Amino acid sequence: MARTTARRRSRQRGQIQELPSGSLRVTVYVGVDPLTKRRHFLREVIPAGPTAANDAEKALRRLVVQVDEQRSPRTAATVEQLLERHFELLEVESGTLATYRSLTASHILPLIGKQKVGALRAAVFDSFYAELRRCRAHCDRRPYTDHRTGRAHECDHRCGPHACRPLAKSTIRQIHVILSGALKRAVRWRWLSTNPIEHAEAPQQPTANPQPPTAEEAARILNEAWADPDWAVLVWLTMVTGFRRGELCALRWHHVDLVGGVLAVERSIAQLDGRTWEKDTKTHQNRRIALDPETIALLMGHRQLCMSRAAALGIDLAPDAFMFSPAVDGSDHLKPSTVSQRYSRLACRLGIKTTIHKLRHYSATELISAGVDVRTVAGRLGHGGGGTRPPCASTRRGFPKRTNARPPGSWPAYRSARRQRRARSARSSAWRAIPMRWRPRIFVPRSSAAACPRDRSCRAGRSLRSRTTSRSALPTAPWFCSANGA
Repeated sequence: MARTTARRRSRQRGQIQELPSGSLRVTVYVGVDPLTKRRHFLREVIPAGPTAANDAEKALRRLVVQVDEQRSPRTAATVEQLLERHFELLEVESGTLATYRSLTASHILPLIGKQKVGALRAAVFDSFYAELRRCRAHCDRRPYTDHRTGRAHECDHRCGPHACRPLAKSTIRQIHVILSGALKRAVRWRWLSTNPIEHAEAPQQPTANPQPPTAEEAARILNEAWADPDWAVLVWLTMVTGFRRGELCALRWHHVDLVGGVLAVERSIAQLDGRTWEKDTKTHQNRRIALDPETIALLMGHRQLCMSRAAALGIDLAPDAFMFSPAVDGSDHLKPSTVSQRYSRLACRLGIKTTIHKLRHYSATELISAGVDVRTVAGRLGHGGGGTRPPCASTRRGFPKRTNARPPGSWPAYRSARRQRRARSARSSAWRAIPMRWRPRIFVPRSSAAACPRDRSCRAGRSLRSRTTSRSALPTAPWFCSANGA
């Protein structure tokens, strides 16, 4: 028995074959591929030469050591096969998974989809990211015509010579996240011993450039939206709260406390290829937003308007009815794409280049400019980071830069100044930080302020006198002032 064991141990692992060209091919058996169920080998070819035999022996010993130390790939699977298995097990939202699959089909598979997972190196990823930065269409540098559609059509001004455009930095970053997650899973499955993408140069985080609308542009947008009171309340609520469009569409009447002035955000509406469904918020966290008196008055008027419409048809408005609904009884919600398209058409009529998502940036800009700390703003907007990241330069517009320099004087003076600064930050709350310089000046008509019996004490009359905005440009909202029956 001892002799048999010794013979088995003395058996050489792997083989060296001579090719017709004179080169030597070294082959070492690794095992059965867990994906294809086929036998997997490591192979290396040694060029012909006087030292080819010695080099082949060295290569054989090196490959055997790699197999023993499990540093060699245990599979011949390609990147395409790995990503398909990865997406089958990935637990994300349906919309996120659809985005991942779209990016994979458009950019990953055409370039490195057929590449074997075991052959991936840092240089491969660096070249891959360089190609993405060169041209998003992955052209072969030959001139051709970009057509507006792939179907039969007549060319117009939208068809023209192809011009290479780089892929956005945020998109390249997303592709890096997809590949990194798939390769981490491959390491856990022991398909790979190390993650090759960790040695590649990761794409830089793109610099945030939100470009929110100015106060004048926001006033024009709100004035134009008042052609439809329901639509105007939705736009106003977006500016004040900074909600996402899906969160706005999922708001129900039992989420708002008009007496306490609190609005709860618990659900969101997702949309994919015309299909909509209700889900958790983006950060999977509920939050409660304090509302200012003007917003409460607008929501009260909006609720009375919805109740009067339902009563005209003999319908009672349910407590769980949607706040913004195309149905009279509030049983159906708005579609997020419908909200975006309607807002884009409104901005296009005014000649303003913006989107409804930039109203979130506008809300953050106004809050920070009013002196609210970043953590409060992040919590109000529902950011997942909780305000740990500093705001970008565009968001900090008009906000004084804080330095850590010690003020002149002794240490007690510096400590006292720091305590005062912390106390001011603690006393500031979200509902007091809503900028008064732009909130009420748009919706309070001159007729309402003049007809108000409490002209000197009414908030509507005070807001009209607090700004220099032309009163003739203010829209008509007869139910805004509480003294007029709101």
